Amino acid sequence: MKRISTDYTFSIKAAPYIFWAFLAFFFLLFLINGAFQQAPIFLVIVAVMAVIGYFQSKTLGRNLVDEVFDCGDSLLLRKGKEADTVPLANIANVNFSTRPSRITLTLTTPGKFGSEVAFVPPPQIYFGAIPDNEIARDLIARALKARTGTSF
Repeated sequence: MKRISTDYTFSIKAAPYIFWAFLAFFFLLFLINGAFQQAPIFLVIVAVMAVIGYFQSKTLGRNLVDEVFDCGDSLLLRKGKEADTVPLANIANVNFSTRPSRITLTLTTPGKFGSEVAFVPPPQIYFGAIPDNEIARDLIARALKARTGTSF
């Protein structure tokens, strides 16, 4: 078994809570300082930042699993204490995005974590115009081979 996800998933999931803690801290500072009475626009800015932060954390962390292990003909997914095994033949699509860096697997039949599962690959430094990820490229080829018996 080879781990193909990053070790830093906890910090990625903790980032929204750290953001909200700083937002609450600055809100209290503005409240104690009386800045809201002098310029009530600060209250609107803090509220908009909280709403945007909430929706972005729900969108980005919604289907993120903690660990992904490559077991040859399947992937072992772990989220908290739960685990699920996904055969490569069950992977319909592999999508790699760079900002934020993540690999999203679309499954033909939903597993324990749903029909779309995302994980963060280990960090890489990209040189060139179009970033590419070897893990995503390898998963695409192996999933196609497992589904059809041919590779591209």
